[in-house]
Amino acid sequence: MFSVSLGDAARLGPLEVWHAEEFAGHLDRAREHIRPWVGPAFVTDDIQGARATLERYAARQAGDGARLYGIWRAETLVGGVMFTDFDAAFGTCEIGCWLEPSAEGHGLITRACGLLLDWAFTTRGLHRAEWHCRADNDRSAAVAARLGMTLEGVRREAWPYAGVRHDKQVWAVLAPEWRASGR
Repeated sequence: MFSVSLGDAARLGPLEVWHAEEFAGHLDRAREHIRPWVGPAFVTDDIQGARATLERYAARQAGDGARLYGIWRAETLVGGVMFTDFDAAFGTCEIGCWLEPSAEGHGLITRACGLLLDWAFTTRGLHRAEWHCRADNDRSAAVAARLGMTLEGVRREAWPYAGVRHDKQVWAVLAPEWRASGR
């Protein structure tokens, strides 16, 4: 298994099916904090649900699709990053993230997403990476901006949550922009 240092006693590594119990415990700590900002199928309530989420990502990764990575800080799973969509044939991907409150403010998400973007553009040769977030998620939009992404538009009322429809921002960065930034 690989593990990449993110600094601040944190590391990035694959989040796999055998992590189901640890992932479920992490979701217990993070659930209410992340629920408004991530897809409902991701936020599970028990070990079986956590295992099902990890199995879905494992199956998609086996087909060269979506991928899921955990962020461990002091050997505790505190969040993660993922390719929510990965299409090598079209040269596009979408990245996403989540983090429990105890790990916020350390730059972990920005560093981890930077590693994903670098891999997608340099190793896999993709051309475009997107970032989608609710328009009122200032922290998420700030990460997209720090990654050098451009806000391309807003999809009106495209994000349903708790009976209310929210606007969704679409950010993107192209491979030539990423390379030119020196990140």
